[in-house]
Amino acid sequence: MDHMTNHNGKINIVLNRERKPLKVTHIQHPEPSYTPTNHAVLKDIEKELAELVGLQEMKRIVKEIYAWIYVNKKREDVGLKAQKQVLHMMFKGNPGTGKTTVARLIGKLFCDMNVLAKGHLIEAERADLVGEYIGHTAQKTRDLVKKAFGGILFVDEAYSLARGGEKDFGKEAIDTLVKHMEDKQHDFILILAGYKREMEEFLRTNPGLVSRFPIIIDFPDYTVEELMEICQRMLREREYQFSNEAEWKIKEHLIQIKETLLPTAFSNGRYIRNILEKSIRSQAMRLLSTERYERKDLMTLEAKDLVLTW
Repeated sequence: MDHMTNHNGKINIVLNRERKPLKVTHIQHPEPSYTPTNHAVLKDIEKELAELVGLQEMKRIVKEIYAWIYVNKKREDVGLKAQKQVLHMMFKGNPGTGKTTVARLIGKLFCDMNVLAKGHLIEAERADLVGEYIGHTAQKTRDLVKKAFGGILFVDEAYSLARGGEKDFGKEAIDTLVKHMEDKQHDFILILAGYKREMEEFLRTNPGLVSRFPIIIDFPDYTVEELMEICQRMLREREYQFSNEAEWKIKEHLIQIKETLLPTAFSNGRYIRNILEKSIRSQAMRLLSTERYERKDLMTLEAKDLVLTW
């Protein structure tokens, strides 16, 4: 992970799945040993995070945020100054890299720590924020923010709000969000998400946004090995398995697709889920025609069942 603080004081976090050595630019602290009684909240979240493939640096960041909040409360207990944390975030990455799942888990963590009253997640996109006439957008945006009070407002493809030019109502949505981020900054958390390059361009369209997101996190694409692990976990959850030939075939397919498609055109974990759902239906048709319903037949996806188009 590259974890750097820039001249604005922002934390920039880069999750790196490549196997080359990383330059460490921050102090490495030893993993603390937690007392389950005192840190049950963190233990519960760690169990849920362990179910996610990869995201090792994200899991570390969640611990850092937990430690930050926990120690701040301890400072309050002994009469020391404890700043109120502004926890608005920006998630940058391609589809299917776990952004929404992580946002939901963060909401749960903050609720359990009494940072948020409810910890629920309100998902929104441009159409949910932008209205059709003057004043309509501000009202729609305010209503969504109110629904998110006590939890997280997660705006996907947030860069689309700035794409219509100066006269587009998307600018009004941005201005309304910024105002509520300031006025109600401890009542809800705003997470803006989208493709990395587009989100960086979005920040440049409104310089005032940069300082309002103290935590910016990159979600890199999964490697082929991680995609195969996601695949195996989804199969186990559904009580299916691959034949040896099917496993080889899907791995070769993933290698090819990662070399062929542009990163922004590949939906990572979502793509794996779609493949499995189509292949399970294909297997059902094969079993129906052969009338073979032994346990092994019902569980096994053969190479000919795989639907590998893109």
